[in-house]
Amino acid sequence: MLKPPILLIHGMWSTPAVFDRLREPLAAAGHTVHAPALPFHDRPASLPPAEALGSLSITAYVDFLVAEAGKLGAPPVILGHSMGGLLAQLVAVRVPHAGLVLLSPGGAANAQAFSLDPLRTLKNVMLRWGWWEKPMLRDEAGARWGIFNGVPEPVFQAEMAAQVWESGRVLAEMAFPQLFGNVTQVDYARLTRPALVIVGSDDRITTPGTARATARNLSGGNGGVVDYHELPGASHWLFWGAVEQQVAGLVGDWLATLA
Repeated sequence: MLKPPILLIHGMWSTPAVFDRLREPLAAAGHTVHAPALPFHDRPASLPPAEALGSLSITAYVDFLVAEAGKLGAPPVILGHSMGGLLAQLVAVRVPHAGLVLLSPGGAANAQAFSLDPLRTLKNVMLRWGWWEKPMLRDEAGARWGIFNGVPEPVFQAEMAAQVWESGRVLAEMAFPQLFGNVTQVDYARLTRPALVIVGSDDRITTPGTARATARNLSGGNGGVVDYHELPGASHWLFWGAVEQQVAGLVGDWLATLA
């Protein structure tokens, strides 16, 4: 049986390179893997940002990804990490798809769970006046505490060096949806395919509470076909060492169950 293609969607400040090790077993299992860079996410932090990026809405990312999904020739499994997990849901509402894999998913406007941890993680970003309409980077202190907590120092340093500019508007739409048009609201009634949700128990930016709310909403839409995993001791950053191997195993096992 022909296996569905997989559309990989990276998160904030990231590029498709975060999936370099994950995509190998997916391709070896017979899936065509497509991992596009989001608009303006090919510009490293060492270069000035594209001016248009700061005011770019998440709807522009979704439109771009809908077009990318249309190139695959068959309904894909849509796999996203962090902001990419939210984008995966928004794209899936608009395109035929075989299933959803959400790694540390960002919360939709209607899948929020209260926690002060994301605010502490992003505090230094949000203290800069006008951040909501400018290109921005994550700061080292916040990233160390809330994104890469528990991650080995060499991995942390490499990921900080590899970060790219992100849209302040997109962060604002995710963090304060009611103030920015609720454009991150997901129509869960339209998500009827199986889903896999994975989150670290120590995730401090897209918290386990948000992942649980997302899984509950998905189970309401697709009759309960949601596989949920909370990895003990893991943080937001799942792409290293034994944690990454565990994630790859869970994803591979879940893909094998798709009809």
